[in-house]
Amino acid sequence: MGLSTEELARLVDAYAPRLVLYARALCASPEDVVQEALIALAAEPAPPADAKAWLYRAVRNAALNAARGARRRRRHEEEAGAHRQAWFTAAADDAIDAAEATAALAALPEAEREVVVLRLWNRMTFEQIAELTGSSDSTAQRRYAAAIQSLRERLGWSCPQQTPPMKT
Repeated sequence: MGLSTEELARLVDAYAPRLVLYARALCASPEDVVQEALIALAAEPAPPADAKAWLYRAVRNAALNAARGARRRRRHEEEAGAHRQAWFTAAADDAIDAAEATAALAALPEAEREVVVLRLWNRMTFEQIAELTGSSDSTAQRRYAAAIQSLRERLGWSCPQQTPPMKT
């Protein structure tokens, strides 16, 4: 027997907003991806042992597939529109705002962006991130550190070098 309506509602309440945020880091249609994952979960003949892990895996796989499809479409559209003149030119603005931070996050390599979103907004440990992404804990930590450093550089945030405390 699959999930009851109450169990599914509890999972939606508990995880849907975070799943959408996670999917947003991976693709341009996060709500659709999460909806598909929830429908797939409801259709499962037996509830998974770890519903949270199952949902994150399903969302990740669907988001990566959606992103690949979007890249193919974008590449085709760029080739078709290569001979058109641009409508707008970017304006220079030195202020750091949400749009700039969003763009900086979007500019990160996919693996680094994924770790930042999982760590900061979904409160996952490096161990959980490693399990989800199929990497090691140390790889997840290195990606996170590289992403934070890259964001600091892109946004012009400077952080003083910290000297580790002396061991006595």
